[in-house]
Amino acid sequence: MNAVPPLMLFSVSPVAPELVLVGLGLLLVGIASFPKVPKLIMPSVTALGALVALMLLYTTSSGATSLMNMLVMDGYSRFFKTICLVALLLTVLISERYRTAVDMRHGEYYCLMIFAVVGMMVMISAVDLIMLYVGLELMALSVYCLVGLLKHDTRANEAALKYFLMGAFSSGFFLYGLTLIYGLTGTTQLSELAQRIALLDLSANYALLAGLGLVAVAFAFKVAAAPFHMWTPDVYEGAPTAVTAFMSVAPKAASFAVLGRVLMEGFPMMHDQWGPLLAVFALLSMAVGNIVAIAQTNIKRMLAYSSIAHAGYALLGILAGTAEGLSATMNYLLIYALMSLGAFAIIVHLSSRDGRGERLEDYKGLAQDNPLAALLMLLFMFSLTGIPPTAGFMGKLYLLIAIMNAGHLWLALGAVLFSAISAYYYLRLVRYMYMHEAKPAPRLVFSFGVAAALCVSVFGVAALGVVPSAVLAWAGQAMLGF
Repeated sequence: MNAVPPLMLFSVSPVAPELVLVGLGLLLVGIASFPKVPKLIMPSVTALGALVALMLLYTTSSGATSLMNMLVMDGYSRFFKTICLVALLLTVLISERYRTAVDMRHGEYYCLMIFAVVGMMVMISAVDLIMLYVGLELMALSVYCLVGLLKHDTRANEAALKYFLMGAFSSGFFLYGLTLIYGLTGTTQLSELAQRIALLDLSANYALLAGLGLVAVAFAFKVAAAPFHMWTPDVYEGAPTAVTAFMSVAPKAASFAVLGRVLMEGFPMMHDQWGPLLAVFALLSMAVGNIVAIAQTNIKRMLAYSSIAHAGYALLGILAGTAEGLSATMNYLLIYALMSLGAFAIIVHLSSRDGRGERLEDYKGLAQDNPLAALLMLLFMFSLTGIPPTAGFMGKLYLLIAIMNAGHLWLALGAVLFSAISAYYYLRLVRYMYMHEAKPAPRLVFSFGVAAALCVSVFGVAALGVVPSAVLAWAGQAMLGF
């Protein structure tokens, strides 16, 4: 048999952004080894690398593959990689303010964040389950370390341990599900899975259903969907706030990208089996997230339960099983990234070493002390609630239209009900800021990085509320080659 030419095994162009980030991460490891490094070198180099990777993302033609067709560059992967790179860039902008406030070591911080994004980008481009697992573990191991970066903080240590243990369980579920799928179909390529399932008539095979269910459960852990959400509140609260901001957006977007690709490309004919399972996850997530968030007094825990609820909303588009539904989910995840990172940017702005900025009580009278910060937080809370004309409202509207067009009216009604419940805890924060007396606190000035991140987030939330069709059209275009 003729040997495969080396150039056919590995094409550089489809993975150029990942290679740039890997090189950047190794460079930062070298820079961090020097004893005295100017404090702005690391974030500046990281931000520049993210911009270069973002540029390279749009210079590669769609449909290009690499590593024996295990990775693909298409519109779908480009969309989600954009979310991850934008999340990296905005997190870098707010990180220096937080790192200075809590005296966090910066050498490992930026390296780990870059390697986490590389893992996400590999996951997003993977069209082979083995390569998907490689990217998943690279992302997970990096984020575990980021969560526990504040070694002197017992909450961070506890959060890292809980996240590691829950992540190990989810990886075990994924591997066991992968074993069952491969054993029955003889392939790990997503494009071949659908063909083998149809050819061998495996749609009703119980072992294949079990394997698919285990894979779905593994990614329910990753997106923090109920009932596999238990790690989320403790990890969000214990992790450094800048890390919480990052992990609330980027790993969630990457996991949703994988879930959508695996189900829609590898198991489209089994929608009648995985659709009801995702419907249960979505309904439980919206219920648990929105109801339990009411009782929270820590804003990071409140946003943790909020993220569980938003995972439920995003699942609605995937379980619809249509291109319209998946496009609505893609649109919603980009909107959620902007409003979540914006809210965390305000929290970082108010952060101090004694934990100020994390309790809801700390926001009493904020409109008197810092009217601009209060106004921006008001915008993000309105958008997270889904109040028009913010982007959050339009994102939920498109999801509801998609799920109703798929014939799931009861799920749409549930989403509307739980969205109304969410108004209580989001608007409670607004009440604290505008209807209470200010507490004595030092007056803070926005740092350049936080101000820049807020400008991007505010522009996105406002613009996508007024011109919502732009991102939806982009998402629809990204689906064409799926």
